[in-house]
Amino acid sequence: MTIKITAQQLSMRFKERVLFHIPELSIGPNDAIYLKGDNGVGKTTLLKILSGLLKPTTGKIAQPTSNWLNRFSMRTGRKDVIYLHQSPYLFDGTVYQNIVYGIRYQKESANGKRAQVITALRMVGLETLADEHISVLSGGEKQRVAMARAWILKPSILLMDEPSASLDHESIDRLVVMAKDLLARGSSLVITSHQTNALTDLCRKQWWIKDTTLVESPLLQVIKDTSQEKTYATSNAN
Repeated sequence: MTIKITAQQLSMRFKERVLFHIPELSIGPNDAIYLKGDNGVGKTTLLKILSGLLKPTTGKIAQPTSNWLNRFSMRTGRKDVIYLHQSPYLFDGTVYQNIVYGIRYQKESANGKRAQVITALRMVGLETLADEHISVLSGGEKQRVAMARAWILKPSILLMDEPSASLDHESIDRLVVMAKDLLARGSSLVITSHQTNALTDLCRKQWWIKDTTLVESPLLQVIKDTSQEKTYATSNAN
């Protein structure tokens, strides 16, 4: 199922400081959004609000209702919306146990669930580490496990908070494989990153948090405009 969530008059205030006020926004279906902004402008806060992990100071979000099963099956506070932390929260157990945890309540046979986990592990290149304890993994491998755990739930909207920070090219490429698969299924992605990479290259829209509000523009248009500016500057220099 693919969904769309919308928000109106969304704001977040910390004491006297207004972090942001966004008159309206929408995500989905099948969006791919690159969320940008300087440090401290509220990118992570916005993602946590959209996922239901934080309550905004003002505003409301229209989305499918959540229930106790979603919360206890590693879903975020909103149905079909998953927030992927920059520093993944993993359980004290094996790689396999971490990934299968999210689907333990699914009405499917044990063999069927195992097949899903193995598929996820193959996509992130960790099938040989299924029975290893999570503590022996590198930072990049842990991020791949977190992505696999999110992917296996087939979210309608995946909010990725600096997913490529400090990752090598192989780890980023593995995340891209899963991100492309979700987009092909009709899911939406919102990706924050301080630099462009193979993940942000998947995005078709660009959001900027500037001057305490959200500015939206199609990413292809931004690239085109930047190219035109360079051409204009070069011709003027000549």
